[in-house]
Amino acid sequence: MVFPLLLLLFVLVPIVELALLIRVGQVIGLGLTIGLVLVTGVLGAALARREGLAAARRIREDLAAARPPAESLASTALVLVAGILLITPGMLTDAVGLALLVRPIRHLVAASILRHLHQAGSWHVQTRGTWRPPGPDDPGDPRDPGAGDFGEQVDPRPRRRVDATTTRVKKDRS
Repeated sequence: MVFPLLLLLFVLVPIVELALLIRVGQVIGLGLTIGLVLVTGVLGAALARREGLAAARRIREDLAAARPPAESLASTALVLVAGILLITPGMLTDAVGLALLVRPIRHLVAASILRHLHQAGSWHVQTRGTWRPPGPDDPGDPRDPGAGDFGEQVDPRPRRRVDATTTRVKKDRS
């Protein structure tokens, strides 16, 4: 089922792209058509970078808040697809790539993909109980100097961590 769809996509899309480029070239001229393709590629790459960084920030925020980052991951994957489409020369791929960079459209597409995956049963997350931060009674707790995950010795000195907001190094006292 997937192979015929991919074959159709890899044959049909280049034909449509070529026809669009020829038609636009006839209407606005060769120079402007080439310029338009180049400008959309450069502008799209910059937009994809900005949106990709914002999506990565949302993934970090979801993880910090102990929320599953499924929608943020799907959104990040769509930004990657948009970037690839924008780098690919052509009018149709640029239009689809730019549409995927618009947040409301991207969220609708991501929600649709996640809904389809959920209905198809293509993914499964298994957890044991509820999540809580590790405590001093848990094996392998980093605050217990000498207990590692598999019995290895752990350095009892406090670890150093980087504070992302000020980029200063602080001692981890937890």
